[in-house]
Amino acid sequence: MPTDQYAPPAQPGRAAEDDDSGQGPRLLSGWGRTSPTVAQVLRPRTRAEAAEAVATAGPRGLIARGLGRSYGDPAQNAGGRVLDLTGLNRILSVDLETGLVTAEGGVSLHALMRALVPFGYFVPVTPGTRYVTVGGAIGSDIHGKNHHADSSFTRHVTSMDLLLADGTVRTITPESDPELFWATAGGMGLTGVVVSATIRMVPIETSRLAVDTFKLPNLDALMEKLAGTDADYRYTVAWMDCLAKGPKLGRALLDCGNFATLDQLPAKHRAEPLAFSAKPITSAPDLFPSGLLNRRTIAIANEVWYRKTPATHHHLASIGGFFHPLDGIRDWNRVYGRAGFVQYQFVVPFTADVTFRRMVERISRVQAPSFVSVLKRFGPGSPGYLSFPAQGWTLALDFPTGTPGLDRLLDWLDEQVLSEGGRVYLAKDARMAAAHLPAMYPRLGDFREVRAKVDPHGVFVSDQSRRLAV
Repeated sequence: MPTDQYAPPAQPGRAAEDDDSGQGPRLLSGWGRTSPTVAQVLRPRTRAEAAEAVATAGPRGLIARGLGRSYGDPAQNAGGRVLDLTGLNRILSVDLETGLVTAEGGVSLHALMRALVPFGYFVPVTPGTRYVTVGGAIGSDIHGKNHHADSSFTRHVTSMDLLLADGTVRTITPESDPELFWATAGGMGLTGVVVSATIRMVPIETSRLAVDTFKLPNLDALMEKLAGTDADYRYTVAWMDCLAKGPKLGRALLDCGNFATLDQLPAKHRAEPLAFSAKPITSAPDLFPSGLLNRRTIAIANEVWYRKTPATHHHLASIGGFFHPLDGIRDWNRVYGRAGFVQYQFVVPFTADVTFRRMVERISRVQAPSFVSVLKRFGPGSPGYLSFPAQGWTLALDFPTGTPGLDRLLDWLDEQVLSEGGRVYLAKDARMAAAHLPAMYPRLGDFREVRAKVDPHGVFVSDQSRRLAV
């Protein structure tokens, strides 16, 4: 692939890249659509424009924002500025020999896949949506279905150019500036703006995955099976029915996959083994009433989904179908209605299996409906000071905001997580108490020291950082 600069077209679900209509005062929220606030949105197209925005940020400061897929409030700044990075959307260089790609901070993982999958490269880590920017992937130190094998995203970043509070741009690497690098990894944009980064991509032989799906009757069977898959599969993820009770508690569908080799493809796919097409199939209108997704409707959906899946089967899946099934519905968060939903993700050590089971039992007992309940295993965490993944079990849940007793349930879950030395994911957090942050993130003091050095006047600030007193 030529190394000329490449600007991807518009992302599904947002305005065209040459449309400035998103600038000015705007009401912003996270993907969960909770706690919206108004900020002055600026959309730079060059580093110079981004540096000017930082230099003139004003008393309420500034925070960078990508495609708005953080669930809570880390990319909001009430009364201040928000820097929309999607105008910095060029792939700057590609080395097909080494798999190194340099991209601006507003380039999405979708754009990287579309550009590089046909050349036999895939992103090293992807979450459940490909509509995440490079800057956002670093700021949240995103993880995926392969954390047990490949760690989190920033482990695959060889260098980044960081726009600092004084308007200068510093190139940092894990070797040259480890403190600032690892403070930025998972630092939620509070050390500076990632204007570009160099990422080591993963070679693939085909764009399809060979997947084994296992239908598991309860939580014990799920945890035992999932614990035995690490060595054989690069990508593993389980959908769990958190409303199931009794002997069915925690029943699940477990998907385990590896990228298929050419000889694993049927003849009809071998002509174009690296084809990539992942457009949304449909779009969710903003017409759904709040409360449509509740314990009754979700219980029915869970029952249908579990019953229709064969006990154990092997199949080939596309990249979109395996990694990003919800991306097939543009603006799928609208299904929750305007009241939105709370995404809650935690990790506890593998030794906390008794506590973990107690947490699942409590969710089932109070019948708190989570439409998407995803269980994964994390390998060892990264050096990122505020990076979320740590070795153990991680469960992601999404609860409609109108769920009865939701605040009490989440506070209780926080207590269980704290009791085991676990933590809650900041990229999805919308309600955690500030008092919990130091215990959940024991390197918070180190992070604050680095932040004070590079941003002594607190230019980079968000609704979340104020709420949590980061």
